[in-house]
Amino acid sequence: MIEALYAGATTEGEKVAAERARNRILERIKQWEEEDPPVEYRFSMADMWSRKVFVALLRRYGIRPYRYSGQRYTTVMAKVSKRFVDETLWPEYQQFSETLRVYLSEVTDRVVSQVIHQDSSEAEVVQKPLALPSEHWDVPPSLR
Repeated sequence: MIEALYAGATTEGEKVAAERARNRILERIKQWEEEDPPVEYRFSMADMWSRKVFVALLRRYGIRPYRYSGQRYTTVMAKVSKRFVDETLWPEYQQFSETLRVYLSEVTDRVVSQVIHQDSSEAEVVQKPLALPSEHWDVPPSLR
């Protein structure tokens, strides 16, 4: 990813190369918009962290994220070309999202085991008790 190239750059030449790569993507977006005009997309994110990552990604490419009044907080609207979504935006979002998910999972496990309780294993799975037939219950017929 471009950010990794830039962050890991140890020389000015590497930083320049990363910036040029970012500029090539921005140029590609403009070209795609001419060939494949932007349409309105509705993206539904699973949580606020995913939403923040997605909104930042849109803004990085100069795309204005928004949502309509009454839409959920995790909904993000944007006008983008389908090709940009398919070839750049969504694959990058998935990479960032997976990285974030792994990081948050590790932090959560660490907090739970170090602060709340050492046993951070999953809850035990048990068999559901068998239900008695409703005619054996002391329930009025109107509530059955």
